[in-house]
Amino acid sequence: MRTEISTLGEFGLIRHLTEGIELKNESSRYGIGDDAAVLSYPADREILMTTDLLMEGVHFDLTYVPLKHLGYKSAVVNFSDIYAMNGTPRQITVSLGVSKRFSVEDMEALYAGIRLACEDYGVDIVGGDTTSSYTGLTISITCIGDVERGKAVYRNGAQETDLICVSGDLGAAYMGLQLLEREKLAMKDAGGDVQPDFAGKEYLLERQLKPEARRDIVERLRQAGVQPTAMMDISDGLSSELLHICTQSHVGCRIYEEHIPLDYQTAVMAEELNMNVTTCALNGGEDYELLFTVPIADHEKVAEMEGVKLIGHITKAELGCALITRDGQEFELKAQGWNPLKEGPEASPSTSVEK
Repeated sequence: MRTEISTLGEFGLIRHLTEGIELKNESSRYGIGDDAAVLSYPADREILMTTDLLMEGVHFDLTYVPLKHLGYKSAVVNFSDIYAMNGTPRQITVSLGVSKRFSVEDMEALYAGIRLACEDYGVDIVGGDTTSSYTGLTISITCIGDVERGKAVYRNGAQETDLICVSGDLGAAYMGLQLLEREKLAMKDAGGDVQPDFAGKEYLLERQLKPEARRDIVERLRQAGVQPTAMMDISDGLSSELLHICTQSHVGCRIYEEHIPLDYQTAVMAEELNMNVTTCALNGGEDYELLFTVPIADHEKVAEMEGVKLIGHITKAELGCALITRDGQEFELKAQGWNPLKEGPEASPSTSVEK
């Protein structure tokens, strides 16, 4: 069954999609239903805000991305930005640009994913908007969070001798994207008569289609009494994000290839595609893991922390930023992650990384 969005209208669609939403956070005083939401935060908290814009054909491909997964991911990537500031996400607003090829049922699936993410992370949907689009689906989400006053972590606080840490493993989301693109091409070449082959690669698909924000790592750091000196989430690739921290902190860095965390499926997929797995981990992006620096005095605490890997250290700025390979060679780190505004090979999230 297909229900045209025009049968509900803009406001009818919003009411339909947001029906039954209950506010969970004390700071959410009034949500959907008026000209603006009403929020109230205590004086000992600082307010964090981030926004993310996703465009069909640029950031996602609905050939292989289910709308429910897309909704979930759209929300979670915003939560990740708040956690990367050492904060807690509390509210989101959701704005959609929708073309006529989408039905009410399509929007229900998208919103089901958004609502599931909000339920999982304890975040309130407090507003948004919908409008018609001539270019496919556009999703804009703004997330509001809070952090204890004076506890926000920025990109510019890394100090010489700090340790460089990452959570989880890297490169899997990029390998998941490569897998999806490969199977899409295979189906196109076969005229749609073949079934995609994802056996044994479920983890890669999950990392690409349904990433999670690392709330658990932020909580472990707080419990251990560790305050990162700099932190950000890995959306555009480890090398790109690390260079952001070093540039804004006016420092250099050394990271070690042998310490970069990789999943077995990532390594196998890279070999299948004749890609260098380290290059994929450095430049792939969309892992949404946390990259952070800590004082060397916290070495024992982070070394024993589950889900955290020490990969290097901060140096003087004049030493530059480098990767030390397994055989001891030193290579300059370059920002080769995905850049949607750049023409050429770096503009596409599905570009192969050469070996």
